[in-house]
Amino acid sequence: MSQRIQFSQTGDSSVLALVDVVARDPGPGEVRVRNQAIGLNFIDIYFRTGLYPAPSMPSGLGTEGAGYVEAVGEGVTYLKEGDRVAYAQGPLGAYAQQHTLPADKVIRLPDFIDFETAAASMLKGLTVQYLLRQTRALQGGETILFHAAAGGVGSIACQWARALGVKLIGTVSSAEKAALATQNGAWATINYSEESVVEGVRELTQGAMCDVVYDSVGKDTWITSLDCLKPRSLMVSFGNSSGPVDGVNLAILNQKGALFVTRPSLNGYADTRERLEMMCDDFFGMIGSGKIHIDIANRYALADVGKAQDALQSRKTTGSTILIP
Repeated sequence: MSQRIQFSQTGDSSVLALVDVVARDPGPGEVRVRNQAIGLNFIDIYFRTGLYPAPSMPSGLGTEGAGYVEAVGEGVTYLKEGDRVAYAQGPLGAYAQQHTLPADKVIRLPDFIDFETAAASMLKGLTVQYLLRQTRALQGGETILFHAAAGGVGSIACQWARALGVKLIGTVSSAEKAALATQNGAWATINYSEESVVEGVRELTQGAMCDVVYDSVGKDTWITSLDCLKPRSLMVSFGNSSGPVDGVNLAILNQKGALFVTRPSLNGYADTRERLEMMCDDFFGMIGSGKIHIDIANRYALADVGKAQDALQSRKTTGSTILIP
C-alpha cells in the first residue's frame, strides 16, 4: 500500500484527506516515481478550491515532486529504474508516496541537485525561466515590477533578474519580506501595505515606469499593474492568488498606453519534451553556477498538508515549501 492526499469535494483545507491506495503500475509511456520530496504551489490551492476543476473526483493533488524511478512502462527508453528524477507537470497526484505519470514530463536530475531542492524549485524555476527568458527575453538594463517578490517564484526571479542585469522592483507585504527580496537581488522593493505601488514605481523610475510587469496576484492588482507600465510595454498576468482577472474591456489597454498583455503558463511553454529539456538545462545551469540558490524555508509532513496550504494561502510563507512523504 501507498499513501496519498486526495479530496472528494472542493473547499478549504479541511477537504484534504490522507488515504491508503494501491500505487498504479505504469502503462505504455509512463513511469512510477517514489517521491522523496514534494513541491507545494499556489496552483494546488486553485484545484482544491475549484477555481481550476479537477478532472474527476475523488482527486489527487499536486504536480511537482522528486524521487527515484521505481517502475518503467513499455516504450520508455530514456529513463530506467533507479534514476534520480523530478517533475513539475502531469496529472494531479504528486501529494503521494508514489506517483505514476507520463515519462516525457520527467527529467533526470544532475548530481549537484538534491531531491528537496528539485521538489522545491522545479515548477517555480521553470516558471521564472519562461517569464524572464521567453515571454519576454530580457537582455539586461530593463526595469520590471514583480509582485510577491519574497515568495517561492519571486525569490528565484529576484536572483535571475540580478544575474541578467535587470532592475527588479518587488512588491512585498512587510519589512521582513522586503529585506529578503533585497537579499535575493531585488533592485528595490515596495511595501504595498504601507505605500502606493504606482507612486512607488513612479518615484523609483523618475516617472519612466516599467518595461514589464509580472503579476501572479490577479484581480486585486490588475489595474495597479497596468498603471505601472510604460506605453507599449508588456503586462504578464501569470497567476490568480486573489482571484481571476475577468470582465476586461480591451480598450483599457489602449487608454493606458497601447499596452500588450499575455496570460502564460508552464504547460504553454514546456509543451514538448525538447522545450522542457531546454528550460531545465537553463534553470539547472543557473543553480549549478551559484547564481540561484533555492531557499527551502518550510518543511511539512505529508499528513500536515492542510497546515502547509493554509500558511501559503495566508501569505505567511517566504521562499519555498516542501512536503516530506
